[in-house]
Amino acid sequence: MQAWWVVLASLLFASMAVCIKYAAAYFNSFEVVFYRGLLGMVFLMGMARMQGISLRTSVPMMHAWRGVVGVISLTTWFYAIAHLPLPTAMTLNYMSSVWIATFLLGGALLMQGRNAPIRQQGPLFLTVITGFAGVALMLRPSLNEDQVVGAFVGLLSGVFAALAYLQVAALSRAGEPESRVVFYFSLCATLVGGMGMAFTGISDWHWPSALWLLPIGLLAVLGQLCLTRAYSRGATMVAASLHYTGIVFAALYSLLLFGEHIPLVGWLGMLLIVASGVAASVLRARAVPNAPAEEH
Repeated sequence: MQAWWVVLASLLFASMAVCIKYAAAYFNSFEVVFYRGLLGMVFLMGMARMQGISLRTSVPMMHAWRGVVGVISLTTWFYAIAHLPLPTAMTLNYMSSVWIATFLLGGALLMQGRNAPIRQQGPLFLTVITGFAGVALMLRPSLNEDQVVGAFVGLLSGVFAALAYLQVAALSRAGEPESRVVFYFSLCATLVGGMGMAFTGISDWHWPSALWLLPIGLLAVLGQLCLTRAYSRGATMVAASLHYTGIVFAALYSLLLFGEHIPLVGWLGMLLIVASGVAASVLRARAVPNAPAEEH
């Protein structure tokens, strides 16, 4: 059953990305972030009330930092979805595991010094190299010149997703329940999205196109709940590996709904990134057992 929860979560996240791509034709990234956060916040307030979980926290600054890096990741990912082929944007965001491996490798080398045998860091090093080789294969042949900025922003979304995940892990160790963590993230998304709208303006609502905003928040929350349920039942490695089925769903959506074409070498790059991501998840699970679920 755990495997099916992960696959369902991946399908929900990919479906959310489809809604974002459609909504991007009518709303800018800050607006999408705002409505995604607002709907998620309202949903989580109701869920916390039903479960009897208090939303008061003793570590507000930890939530604030998680909110900052998480909202940056979310905004840049939404921008990438609007300007890149859907599988490319999904893959760049899912590179968070590779970035975490990069951080672990750099930290290990700094802490152990020059005298530490490099063979101890061999698996991490190969994982990072494989991931970035996949990026080189995927981006160079599959992007037009007008998509270069979107690709750079997509890479940033993966970096900040990794930073957000590390902070989620810290909040989990501090005893914060998942619903409270996601609630404060949704609150930050609402605030930052609202401030961004003050500069970029508010788009006119046109029916029924405005209805694309509703499923974005709901699919995000439901996907996170499914993923959390899977991780909470153990076998973290299975969950982390199957989480990459979201790229497969995104590729199917891309072909069926948008007619987007990606060269064969681009697909090979995606395969390398998925392989490095799974390997990074294996290494992370060994270093940090019972890690929390990744968010989107």
